[in-house]
Amino acid sequence: MFIILLTYTKPLDEVDRHLTAHKAWVKQGFEEGVLILSGGQRPRTGGALLALGDNRSAIQARVDQDPFILAGVATAMVIEVVPSTLHDRLDWLKL
Repeated sequence: MFIILLTYTKPLDEVDRHLTAHKAWVKQGFEEGVLILSGGQRPRTGGALLALGDNRSAIQARVDQDPFILAGVATAMVIEVVPSTLHDRLDWLKL
């Protein structure tokens, strides 16, 4: 499992020019079953995604295709997490 933290590097008006393309990229990730959570940070300084997978290279390659990254309006930190303790409602996430 991977936590992807996006941090905006440009003003929000520039970020917003790429928002529609970014949302389409996120939607594709959900449709393919890789992304299971996405949302913006508060205050609006970036976003966060939760991705399922066991191949860091594949996740990084996907993140590198995010329109925000391609346009240079955000950076991404990919953090691999191996869940060990989960609430009962999230047992399905145990690897």
